[in-house]
Amino acid sequence: MVTIPETMISSSEGLRPVPVIAMGTATESGIAGIEVVTPSTLTEAIKVGYRHFDTAAIYRTEKPVGEAIAEALRSGLIKSRSEIFITTKLWCNSADRHLVVPAIKQSLKNLGLEYVDLYLIHWPLKLIQDEYNGGPVPNECVAALDMKAAWEGMEECQNLGLTKSIGVSNFSFKRIQQLLSFAKIPPAVNQIEMNPHWQQKKITEFCKANGILVTAYLPLGGDCNTALGHKRVMECDVLRDIAKSKGKTVAQISLRWLYEQGVSIAVKSFNTERMKQNLGIFDWSLTENELNKIDRIPQCRHLYLIGTLVTQHNDVLAEIDAELD
Repeated sequence: MVTIPETMISSSEGLRPVPVIAMGTATESGIAGIEVVTPSTLTEAIKVGYRHFDTAAIYRTEKPVGEAIAEALRSGLIKSRSEIFITTKLWCNSADRHLVVPAIKQSLKNLGLEYVDLYLIHWPLKLIQDEYNGGPVPNECVAALDMKAAWEGMEECQNLGLTKSIGVSNFSFKRIQQLLSFAKIPPAVNQIEMNPHWQQKKITEFCKANGILVTAYLPLGGDCNTALGHKRVMECDVLRDIAKSKGKTVAQISLRWLYEQGVSIAVKSFNTERMKQNLGIFDWSLTENELNKIDRIPQCRHLYLIGTLVTQHNDVLAEIDAELD
């Protein structure tokens, strides 16, 4: 079993450790309400060495994550809840001040837990609809986020002990600047799309300068067979050449590059062998020449939400699209 390195984030208890690689659980089928992530798969991930699970209300995977933790405790795979780090997220239809605490309480009920380790605002926008099943959302159902009100709700979640840390996802440096101007509890994490084809240097440096840990999602481009992913990372000639010369997989090269950027990573695979491979990045490094080659890869964002969540760009989403560069 691989021991995953840890980094530190701010919390209600001071600095707390967080494993630098999380097992992602988002699937397009799950968002559409079709169960594909099973507790047994996640228990297998714990056996391999994963101790951080990234879920969200919209993923519909909180329940299997909680069941996997319960099974790991029953079977002795882990000795206590504190050995597992859980991240979940506030969905956009619960971004009103009065809905934030009820939303995390529902997530905790789904997980069967008394607290989560990290709670994130999933997107800097608000959806005016009860349910989302993966299809386009009419423009009239998309509104600007009242960030101050939503963040007050997030701070209440931490103050109540429902989460140890709070943070954001898909926030630009301008939005984080705005958030820092009034936050009583600064965000601990900003989770963003990041990989060698979308390196996010500007926002990453800004977050580091402000003590905010960046977590990279879509580190491998995601599942290229769905709207959640693309082939650019896994079919990149630069990454393939480096992988061949080092006797590694393209995925390992991408993940190692992210690790060397000082960020944490949410990576998803439900194949046991690939789960193991994705953790095999800590006993070697990239050369300066290899890093320079990766730095020169042409940049292109995927930005799943902009392309498929709404029927067309309205002012709110166009602003996000412009800022995430």
